[in-house]
Amino acid sequence: MEMSIRVHNTLSGRKEDFVPADGSRVRIYVCGVTPYSTTHIGHARPSVFWDVVRRYLEYRGYRVFLVQNFTDVDDKVIAKAQTTGEDPLAVARAYSHEYLELMDRLGVQRADVYPRVSDHIEDVVRVVEGLVDRGAAYARDGNVFFDVTSFPGYGKLSRRTPDDLRAGARVEVDEAKKNPADFALWKRAKPGEPAWPSPWGPGRPGWHIECTAMALKYLGDGFDFHGGGTELVFPHHENEIAQAEAYTGRAPFCRNWLHHEMVNLRGEKMSKSLENFVPLREVLERAPAPAVRLLLLGAHYRKPVDFDFELLEENKRAWRRLSEAAGRLRETLRESGEARPAATGSGPSAAELRPSAAGLRPSAAGSAPAAAATGSSLAAAAAEARRRFEAAMDDDFNTAEALAALFDLARRVNAELAAGAVESSDPGGVRAALEAMEELGAGVLGVLDAGEQVDATGPGGGGAAEVDGLLRLLVEVRDRLRAEKNYGLADHIRDSLIALGYEVQDGPGGTAARRRD
Repeated sequence: MEMSIRVHNTLSGRKEDFVPADGSRVRIYVCGVTPYSTTHIGHARPSVFWDVVRRYLEYRGYRVFLVQNFTDVDDKVIAKAQTTGEDPLAVARAYSHEYLELMDRLGVQRADVYPRVSDHIEDVVRVVEGLVDRGAAYARDGNVFFDVTSFPGYGKLSRRTPDDLRAGARVEVDEAKKNPADFALWKRAKPGEPAWPSPWGPGRPGWHIECTAMALKYLGDGFDFHGGGTELVFPHHENEIAQAEAYTGRAPFCRNWLHHEMVNLRGEKMSKSLENFVPLREVLERAPAPAVRLLLLGAHYRKPVDFDFELLEENKRAWRRLSEAAGRLRETLRESGEARPAATGSGPSAAELRPSAAGLRPSAAGSAPAAAATGSSLAAAAAEARRRFEAAMDDDFNTAEALAALFDLARRVNAELAAGAVESSDPGGVRAALEAMEELGAGVLGVLDAGEQVDATGPGGGGAAEVDGLLRLLVEVRDRLRAEKNYGLADHIRDSLIALGYEVQDGPGGTAARRRD
């Protein structure tokens, strides 16, 4: 029996079968960062999660179009600029570039579009004008407010009603409003703040209308997924729905709302405003990107992640175990004279490697059935791992259970190779296991390197002597770092060498490194 992907839809409050609105095409909008300060590990969680969702959907044969915005017109950006004396948009652009650089290092594939609010003021004004014309909004003294009483469905996402709100509790008190729960679509210009012309005078957009306008521009209404943290359910996403559906006259604005929990530090939500965060750059200096992804994906997205550096070290060790198992499989294939499978790279190329009808689950064993026919226990283990992995991801993108399937396969690989059961007699099983680890671990989750190693004789690779010289230099640098007790950077060099296919051992005489093959 074919299984469908099921997701927990905040709008309905239950798990539902995922059915794309447009056949094999999936449209996603993710609320991005407000770029007013350095990127921290908490920002990495939604980015890695949606990266994995995208990769898995493409693995399943869908075509994904992903939009993630930058909220560069915002009170926090303006406040930061006022303290530094810089232009607010320049501040936002600098931190946006830092965010993208760090996401690249983390192996997060770029979104198809990264719209900035400052580039879409005309789109915002057009939607606000439409809401005023439809009687869903009103202008007062250069401001424009959304009238929540004009939208009967207000509160359907957060399960609140306008009567639940009290002036001064969850909304800003403003005498210009008809109702305390009404919220700003357009804000009158204030001295020293960026402003743009509009039919109501110079000003800037309110927070909620920005995402509504950009989502409608790039995805239209009725798109498939809208993502963000649980803290955005109300008021941000509630207000997005009200604005969009009042403007278009159609529902739903989005079909599935997925909300992730936070990354906590010492039991508290990680937040720049609370100055309670760990910069992502520091984390990536102390651990390779796949190990960081492993930490973030080790809990279901609807559960909090508690971050500390001890947990990071545990995930580094787990990543090494996974990498070493894959490395042993590659070495076994080389020793048996079999070519290794084509690497999936860091992107979801499984749709090319193993074509399947859009929206249909691929064969539970992937490319393993041919090997399984020989009676290979390793191929059977690979098929079972693939089945468990897909079942976990089909169940509301349960990355924690998907990882468990991958690590169980790695343990089986290590046990069988250690017992000498497969080296000469089962290259097909070895290949099936390696394909499963690379397609799922590298191609979907991004927690495993795809296995491409430096070719000392290949184009641009230099000669063996040059590569050996570079290796000696890295070993020397690592020994000096250890002597200076700079263990974080020393470990980063070791982990990077392991990822490139080297064995690294520390002894009384220093570090020794050699290629596995």
